[in-house]
Amino acid sequence: MRPLVALVGRPNVGKSTLFNRLVGEKRAIVLDTPGVTRDRHYGETIWSRRPFTIIDTGGFEPEAITGVVASMREQALVAIDEATVVVFVVDGREGILPSDHEVAEILRRRKDNVIVAVNKIDNLNQVGHASDFYAMGIPEVFPISAEHGRGVNRLLDQIVGLLPKPEPEEEEDENIPRIALIGRPNVGKSTLANRLIGEDRVIVDGVAGTTRDAIDLPLVLPDGREYLLIDTAGLRRRRGITKGSAEGFSGMRTLKAIDRCHVAIMMIDAVDGVTEQDVRIMGVAVERGRAVILVVNKWDAVEKDHKTVELYTEQLRHRMPFATFAPVLFISGLTGQRVHKLLSLVDLVRTNHLRRVTTGPLNRWLELTTIKHHPPTHNNKRLRLYYVTQVRHAPPTFMISVNHADAVHFSYERFLLNQLREHFDFEGTPLKLVFKGKGPNPYDNDEEG
Repeated sequence: MRPLVALVGRPNVGKSTLFNRLVGEKRAIVLDTPGVTRDRHYGETIWSRRPFTIIDTGGFEPEAITGVVASMREQALVAIDEATVVVFVVDGREGILPSDHEVAEILRRRKDNVIVAVNKIDNLNQVGHASDFYAMGIPEVFPISAEHGRGVNRLLDQIVGLLPKPEPEEEEDENIPRIALIGRPNVGKSTLANRLIGEDRVIVDGVAGTTRDAIDLPLVLPDGREYLLIDTAGLRRRRGITKGSAEGFSGMRTLKAIDRCHVAIMMIDAVDGVTEQDVRIMGVAVERGRAVILVVNKWDAVEKDHKTVELYTEQLRHRMPFATFAPVLFISGLTGQRVHKLLSLVDLVRTNHLRRVTTGPLNRWLELTTIKHHPPTHNNKRLRLYYVTQVRHAPPTFMISVNHADAVHFSYERFLLNQLREHFDFEGTPLKLVFKGKGPNPYDNDEEG
C-alpha cells in the first residue's frame, strides 16, 4: 500500500494550501478563515519516484473537548496514528504559540517521524524566523512557502527519506475477484458479508493482513466460483481514539480496501438516504478506476409503493452523477432479500472491467460518432479525431489520436464517453479517455479544415 503522510497543525496555518501544492491541483478548499477544513482530504503524489498519499486534516486544537472542533481534533489524531510521516505545519509569521508546544508534545509521544514545516516564509529575510521553532523539541524544521512553493522541494526530499523501502507486492490470485464492501459505519457491511458467506463469521476469525488492516473473508460457492470479500467494518480503534472518531477511522480503512479490490460494493442506508460521505466514498472508488455496484441496504425498513424504486434510483443518479453507469440493487442483508442477485452483478461488472475491444470495431464506432456529432472548434482550433485504440483494461482505457489535444473540451469528452458506453457494454465500470496530439504540420495552413 502507498505510505500515508499526514499534514496536521492549528487552524489557518496553510495546511490546505500545502496539500494543494503537493498533489498538484486545488483539491482542498482554501479560505482565510480558521476551521474551513473539517474532514480529511486524500491526494496522491509522487516524488523521487516514490508515490505516497497525502492526508489534509482539519485544524488541531489540543484542548478541544466538545463540538465540531473536538471532532476535528479526533480526525487529526486518527491521521497521526495512521501516517508513516507527520508534517506539523506552523505559521512562521505568528511565531510559536502555546498551542504549538502542546501539539508538538502530542506528536513526540505518538510518532517518531515528525517534520516541522514553518509556513508563510515568503522571502529570504524571513527564513531566520524558522529557527525559533526548534524550541518545540522536534529536530527536523523546514522553512517553506506553500503558496509560492519556496522550500517545498527540500521538504519533499525529507519526507521521502523517512518513508520505508517499498516492500514487494504480495502476490494475489488475479483470477479471484476481490470485492470490497464500502460505505459509512452501520450501513450493514458485516451483516451482508455474513449473509453472503452463510454464517455469522466473528470478525476476528477473518484473515487479517498485518499491513492491510482489513478483514479478508474467502467465499466459495457450491458451483466452484471463488471470491474474496474485504470487509471494512468492525475494526478496533487505535488507542486514544475516542468513540466519536470511529467514522473517520473507517475512511482510511475504506481507502485501503478500495486500493486492493477489483469490485467495490458501495452500500447505502435506505432509511438515511444518500449522504455527503456516501458521495465522497463512491467518488474515491470511481476515481481509483474500480468496478462499482450501488447496493441500497435495509430496503425492508422502507415504506414502499410501485414508484419507490424508481424515485430512489433517480435520487442516487442525481446525487452521484459521476457514477450513473453503476448498477443499483435494493436488498436487505438482514432478511436476505435479493442478496442472491449480488454475486451475478459482481461477475457482470468484473467482466466489463476486464473487457477489451479490438481496434476495428472501435474505429468504426469513432467514425459513426464523429459523423453524428462533428468535433467542435475550441480556441479557434478545429478538432480532428484520427483513430482510437484500447491501451489497457481494469478500467478500460482508450487512446484517441487527435490533431490538437488541448482542443478537446470536457463536454465533448463526456459525449464520447457516453457514446462509448451506449455502443459497447461497459455497465459497472468507469472508462478513461486519453487524447494524444500530433505535432504541427508545416504544410497544413488550413486551421479550420
